Amino acid sequence: MTGIDVQERLNSGNSYSDRVRPPEETFARVRPYLAVFGVTRVARHTGLDKVGIPVWCAYTPNSRSIVVAQGKGLTDPEARISAVMEALERAVASDPAVETVVAAADDLSASVLAVDPLDALIAAGQGDIRRNERVEWVRGTDLVSGGNVFVPLDAALLDRTRPSRFWMSSDGLASGNVRGEAILHGLLERVERDAHVLWQVSGPEARLRQCIAPEALGDPELDSLVGRIRHAELDLRLFDITSDIAIPCFLAFLGPRGAATARDLRYVEVTSGCGAHPSAIRAAIRAVTEAAQSRLTYISGARDDVYPEAFDRALPESTRRAFLAVPRAEAIQPPGIGGRVDTLLRHVIDRLKGVGVGRVIAVPLSSDDLPFSVVKVFAPALEHPEGERARRFGVRALSKAIAS
Repeated sequence: MTGIDVQERLNSGNSYSDRVRPPEETFARVRPYLAVFGVTRVARHTGLDKVGIPVWCAYTPNSRSIVVAQGKGLTDPEARISAVMEALERAVASDPAVETVVAAADDLSASVLAVDPLDALIAAGQGDIRRNERVEWVRGTDLVSGGNVFVPLDAALLDRTRPSRFWMSSDGLASGNVRGEAILHGLLERVERDAHVLWQVSGPEARLRQCIAPEALGDPELDSLVGRIRHAELDLRLFDITSDIAIPCFLAFLGPRGAATARDLRYVEVTSGCGAHPSAIRAAIRAVTEAAQSRLTYISGARDDVYPEAFDRALPESTRRAFLAVPRAEAIQPPGIGGRVDTLLRHVIDRLKGVGVGRVIAVPLSSDDLPFSVVKVFAPALEHPEGERARRFGVRALSKAIAS
């Protein structure tokens, strides 16, 4: 049975997942490789919180980035495989199975090879790659043109044990049963991060106007999540932050009841999550479950990238004000589309082309003999989340800020 056949068989029975195999089957396939990639423990964290939205963690003690990977979902099997796949993709990205070439950009261009130095990802205090500078390059595929593009290997690595001239991040790093699945997940993360930055640089009133009632989307699974949140005596605010790309994207804030008027809340008491997907319902579910996962990040205290000072930090006023937004009773946009992985991927790429994004690069990082695929997706024209980069904002964010 081919990957596409499997996709058709499974999507007919589960409209909430893009995975080409059920989560239990995916876990069974990757389980023999967990020890190989340093994963020593997989744990259910759901019960540490009163909300009850499934959250799992996977532990990789000798990880070259963070030790704890988290995953969320509508069910325990979904959350478990989400955590496991995140741990695996981070492990692969720390030591990818790729062929590289050491050359100067001018030499590659002279050989009629496309090159992208990814200047937007240069770390703070570092200089851009010079055209005559010899560095290590790795080949990716431009999803817009279909051609090959060479990018700096260091931009694709996730290894915090070594210095790098690039901002090191998991942004655009994704995994899947097959490469197309991984590319879709990585690309949607880039669309999500871009939309979030554009929402952040908008005016405060414009941001609050994008708040909608989750019930307006009319989905039983989303309604069930909202019911759990209310039963736990928490407040939820859901914002439609969809950008001009027109791929549905949502931002969820989750905090204690009365957060809108509280004055002494700590930073860790309000969490947020984003989600993007061609289906608006799927995007909203991702945002809400991500916010629930973030709560458990602080409750468990297990993540090694959360430092003690985070628990003493005051909640920013701009975050508290998000709970002053009055949710709209109707959805701002139609529900969106569903379908197979290849259909969804083509749709996202077409939307990016429609707003002038001329290059989207997918770099395969995993060996072909593994039962899963890991890729790093670069979309240089899209905005990137906050980080220690030489360039904080790109053209899209600067234009949005000026217009706002």
